[in-house]
Amino acid sequence: MSSFASTAARAAPGGIAVALALAAVYIVWGSTYLGIRFALEGGWPPLLMAGGRFVIAGTLMFAVLRLRGEAAPTRAQWGSLAVMGLMLMLMGLGNGLVTVAEQWVSSGLAAISVASMPLWMGLFATLRGERPQREEWLGLVIGFVGVLWLNAGSALSATPQGLLALLIAPIAWAFGSVWSRGRDLPSPFMSAAGQMLCGGGLMLITGVLLGERMPASPSLKGTLAVAYLVVFGSIVAFSAYIWLLRHVRPALASSYAYVNPPVAVLFGALLAGERFSLHALGAMAVILAGVVMVTLARSRQRPPAVEPATEPAA
Repeated sequence: MSSFASTAARAAPGGIAVALALAAVYIVWGSTYLGIRFALEGGWPPLLMAGGRFVIAGTLMFAVLRLRGEAAPTRAQWGSLAVMGLMLMLMGLGNGLVTVAEQWVSSGLAAISVASMPLWMGLFATLRGERPQREEWLGLVIGFVGVLWLNAGSALSATPQGLLALLIAPIAWAFGSVWSRGRDLPSPFMSAAGQMLCGGGLMLITGVLLGERMPASPSLKGTLAVAYLVVFGSIVAFSAYIWLLRHVRPALASSYAYVNPPVAVLFGALLAGERFSLHALGAMAVILAGVVMVTLARSRQRPPAVEPATEPAA
């Protein structure tokens, strides 16, 4: 992580550097949904797997940052990170409830559902007093029509547990992201490490209290999937995302929100034989159309800002 982040920070924001960073965010984050499915199929319990993944990644990032002279969070900052860690246990791409939901729904369907996160963020920002533009309102309406369409008649309707988990996950992510604005937080990378440590610890505790136990002999495929989620999903791709936020337009940096779901659907179809109805694919198109409108409208309102959340999508 240190080598990737330091190299990216020194590189001029040329076409090759931007393309590599976008590829990491698009492909790696899009593939984490399938990585979660493979880990679960390999015998790993959902919350212990997700919690362990984030504790390991957070510990590695924290240690490297401290060795490089980064200041540790203050006591007050740890308090904010703990609250955001609670949102991590509940929120978006590949985290807490998404991992739980993938016990019942396909990885691609989980990705489609979580694609609604920017819509909820726009709604919470509006309730907080930020006045949306006309394009944002239109995007919110279009996007939420897609959310209703997806949840009304797709395979989600046959899996109440998965439906509930995938409804709460993007809402919690969006609320945590909006809540964090203006808080006293450390640097973006240290915030990410602190969130992963707090959120991962909470997931481990919750998993133990719910009776989850580590498997005696998880499959090699499942273990490799967990390692992939730690190294690439939680460290490499997030480093690329932070670099993009500092070097390119916000609309381009946040474009992962509408690229990850189709990528996840493609990986699920090619590597896991997942099949999707026209209903689900149509709902995805409507949701992503709304997300594109909201993202572009908001990017014209304010300069790029580093999101403190670890994985805006998995």
